[in-house]
Parts: sequence; structure tokens; C-alpha cells
Amino acid sequence: MEIYYRTHAQIDKQKWDSCIDDAHNGLLYSYSFYLDAMSKNWSGLIMDNYDAVMPLTSNKKFGISYLHQPFFTQQLGIFGNLSFTEDITDAFVKKAVELFPFAEINLNYANECKKTIAKKSNCILSLNNSFAEIEKNFKKDLIQNIKKANKNNLIYTATQDIETAITSYKKNYFKKIHIPQKAYYNFSLLCGSLLKKKQLLVRKIISPNGQLLAIAIFLKDKKRIYNIMSTTFNEGRKAEANHFLLYNLIKEFCGQNLILDFEGSEIPSINFFYKKFGAIEQPYPFVKINQLPLWQRSFKYAYDSLKKII
Repeated sequence: MEIYYRTHAQIDKQKWDSCIDDAHNGLLYSYSFYLDAMSKNWSGLIMDNYDAVMPLTSNKKFGISYLHQPFFTQQLGIFGNLSFTEDITDAFVKKAVELFPFAEINLNYANECKKTIAKKSNCILSLNNSFAEIEKNFKKDLIQNIKKANKNNLIYTATQDIETAITSYKKNYFKKIHIPQKAYYNFSLLCGSLLKKKQLLVRKIISPNGQLLAIAIFLKDKKRIYNIMSTTFNEGRKAEANHFLLYNLIKEFCGQNLILDFEGSEIPSINFFYKKFGAIEQPYPFVKINQLPLWQRSFKYAYDSLKKII
């Protein structure tokens, strides 16, 4: 097993994407076009002849190069059509750290790694069944909320209004989730590209008088539908619009060999909400490594502490 480092310019993107296509754990985030959009100068580790790959999404501050998790990119790590034992995963991670001595990254659900410091939560639901069968696993209070939404005559509909979906998310959650404007801009361009590829779904819930109650962006590949960005307005919460949106999305895509990837959350109440739909846990590893020289560690600690104060 040989693992090679390749810069962005050196990567054969056709071979890279073929590896992701064939990988049993391939995810939309790991395709070259997605990485190009959300991490401009990404590089990669490649095993043998693209038998397995690991994207390296790096940044640089004050002369320190480090690996970080790009926005709207939940999981990366190592991808390929083989079993990712700790030995294989650790070989990739060791090589990555030789190049970037500081890293805070998420591997993917199929990677086992000795350097894991936490398992992050994600919830998934198989859609490969009839809606009647899937609905059997819905919680009772979810069914009651759907009945309430039906009484309110809520309307579930498709739209291509990417701008409203992103703007709504920014306005509603900017105090809770710090995402730079540049990341939103890059994600908007990515959504436009995915719309042309027919891999973008925008769904919304409106009231009978046309008021927008909830809107969500889902991304789609041949394996999964990703719940990437969802906004529910105050009036929508009262009307159970978010329940109604996901309920109808499941109804729309049931019976297909797809997984609904809720993208999970470290917030217990959000995870509890997804599990009302019968979702199961599929956790993924978080890896944090700091092999910086002592003076750089001290500098980074002071910088991070200052950011929290500001």
C-alpha cells in the first residue's frame, strides 16, 4: 500500500470522481466539483492508483497551515471500495499530519481511527420501502403533528428559489451559527451548479394564503438525499411546518434505493426530532491533532482566546 500526496493541480479529477463513484462510502461532499466549490485549494492523499482517496481541505493563518472542515461539508475522510480498518485509516491520517501538523476534521462514518476524540451524531433513514412501511416507525406525536398540519391546510411544494432559501437561513440563524459570507456565496454557486445537474431539491411549506412557513435545500446523489439547509419561521413552528415538510419529502421519494441523510446534530432536541421519523444513528469520527511547535501552539491558543472575547 502506497499513499501519495498530490496538490490540487496534480490530481486527476476524473480518476478521483471514479473512485468516489465506486466507493461503498462515497458521499456527495467528496466529489471534486463539491470540493472545488467549498475548499478552493484542496489537495489530496491517494492510495496506489486512486484505489482510495482522502481530500485535504486546508487553510493558512499567520503562517500556520492546517486542516479544517469546510462549511456545508459534514463528513470527509477516506473513501474507496475497501474496508477502512484502523490501520488503513491511521496510515492516511499519519501522512496528512506530516503535511499539516494541526487538524480539526471530520472523517466519515466508515472510517475507524485511533485518533478519534469524539463521535459526532448523524441520523439516516432508508427510503427503500413503501411509505406505509416507513410510516409504521413514525412516533405517535409526529403523526399527531401531521394531522394538525393537515387541518391547517398547509401546502408542500417544489421551488427553484435558492436565494430565498439561503437568505432565510442566514436571517434566522446568524446568531446561533457563524458562517462567513464567502461560504454562503460559494454554497449558492454550488447550488446553481447542482440545479443544472438535477441534484438540487428546494422544498417549501406555505399557508393557504401564501405565507412562507418553512423552506429547505436538499442535495441529492445516487445514494442519498442530504438535508443541508432548513429554515422554519415562527408561524411555521406553530403550524408544525417542519414536520410536514419532511413527512412529505419522505412520501415523495419513498420506494427508491435512497437514504435520507438528516445530517444530524450535536443538539439533543434536534436529534430527537429526526428520530421521530424512524431515523437511526450513523455517527462519524471527529479528529483533532496538534503537533505544532510549542511557540506556535501558544500563539494559536492566544489567538483563539481573543476570538472568543471579541
